[in-house]
Amino acid sequence: MSTREEKERLALLQGTLDLLILRTLVFGPQHGQGIARAIQQTSEDTLLVEHGALYPALQRLEAQGWIAARWGTSANNRKARFYTLTQTGRKQLVKESTRWRRLSTAIGRILGPEAKEG
Repeated sequence: MSTREEKERLALLQGTLDLLILRTLVFGPQHGQGIARAIQQTSEDTLLVEHGALYPALQRLEAQGWIAARWGTSANNRKARFYTLTQTGRKQLVKESTRWRRLSTAIGRILGPEAKEG
């Protein structure tokens, strides 16, 4: 990936990563690298989750009881921790999703319609 493309990627706002992890795990258990890849692919390569942010977030979510982890073997036959969404995590996902939609709508109102280029 070119340096220009890397600069155009969006930095995640504080708290956003937790929401994205919870949402990704709705689709089933996943290991850390798989979670990061799913977020990147779903965002059409706009969001890149750095490992330095991902693993502390996973530990934080596990400590809060929103996700659970177990050891397993990845598709490339390596030992990996697989994360699943807990019932408490599903409830938190609903709360956080509602909060982010409200925030997004409010910011959209302030920004107004997009200006046309050229």
